[in-house]
Amino acid sequence: MKNQAIIQKMTLSEKASFMSGKDFWTTMNLDRLQIPSIFLSDGPHGLRKQAAAADQLGLNASIPATCFPTSATVANSWDETLGQELGTCLGKEALSQKVNVLLGPGINIKRNPLCGRNFEYFSEDPLLAGKMAASYVKGIQATGVSACLKHFSANNQEYRRMTIDSIIDERTLREIYLKPFEIGIKEGKPKVIMSSYNKVNGDYTNENMHLQRDILRNEWKYQNVVVTDWGGSNDRIKGLIAGNELEMPTNGGDTNDEIVEAVKKGVIPESLLDENLDRLLTLIFETSKEISDKTLLIDKDAHHQVAQKIAEESLILLKNENNTLPLNAQEKIAVIGDFAKNPRYQGAGSSIVNPTKLDNTVDAIGDFDLNIVGYEQGYIRYGKKSRRLLKRAM
Repeated sequence: MKNQAIIQKMTLSEKASFMSGKDFWTTMNLDRLQIPSIFLSDGPHGLRKQAAAADQLGLNASIPATCFPTSATVANSWDETLGQELGTCLGKEALSQKVNVLLGPGINIKRNPLCGRNFEYFSEDPLLAGKMAASYVKGIQATGVSACLKHFSANNQEYRRMTIDSIIDERTLREIYLKPFEIGIKEGKPKVIMSSYNKVNGDYTNENMHLQRDILRNEWKYQNVVVTDWGGSNDRIKGLIAGNELEMPTNGGDTNDEIVEAVKKGVIPESLLDENLDRLLTLIFETSKEISDKTLLIDKDAHHQVAQKIAEESLILLKNENNTLPLNAQEKIAVIGDFAKNPRYQGAGSSIVNPTKLDNTVDAIGDFDLNIVGYEQGYIRYGKKSRRLLKRAM
């Protein structure tokens, strides 16, 4: 073990306390042994570091950060270089806010178009998802910040995500649902993986020996940290046995007592607890050194330009009927629709970004030599059809 000398100086209670968070976003620290805590933060297309009240639903405000195109958009580019550039920008912004672990990218397969978090994921294609994920991870970790691949695994719908059991035969599991993780792990070498809320073939993923031990640890030789999704621990002892080191967020000490009791009763050997702790301490020491040694100021305008470039490279024109594009400068052009002024540029939830800058179509189109006759809202985004707005638009 890399940290055996330190672990030998820790009490059983201290060891157990490190297996869960200190609060919502940070790990435990131990001053007497000079073990610092590290900060984990969302998200996959922009930093969501909350300054005050913390939550995983994106309900409370976060520090402004560049909102990059979502993974669903960037995957359209099929460009790993672009993915790595985006990852580097994400890492730099995390570094500037002293964030040690960035919780992304998400690489679950788009099994159903109704999945509420599809915008966070790359593709329904395992190869594309894996390659793009690896490029993100390389970019993020080149800055010294650790990336976290999520959600391992078969978390392909949000409906009843905490209890659903994904029943998958072995071939389908490996060729479709695990393949992006295999590629992302072997090529990107992420420092952290997040387990998902759901069950796979009867066992919760963070306790699933086939996923966590047989495949992840033994076959793929992954030797870094696995963290639960926030509030995603069920049986903490089973999770430790499977090799899920870190439970997030804090549990108020409840499962710490369970771990101590399990060791004393011989349910788990203390050596297994030490192995989990060793991997976690390695992450803590390595990332805390990277972060503490660096101070970085972000050029927000430059990052905004990168976001725009990535969006342009990822756009897909489905059909150009009647040669509508490019726009004719001589023709009258009306801009109609609420999204033109208030764009839908990201989804909601844990990945929501408080953007440093936000462009819209109405303002942007004014930069071109076009005959713009005006703008009308046209509809109410959340509500019934408005005849008044339609009439104004027509």
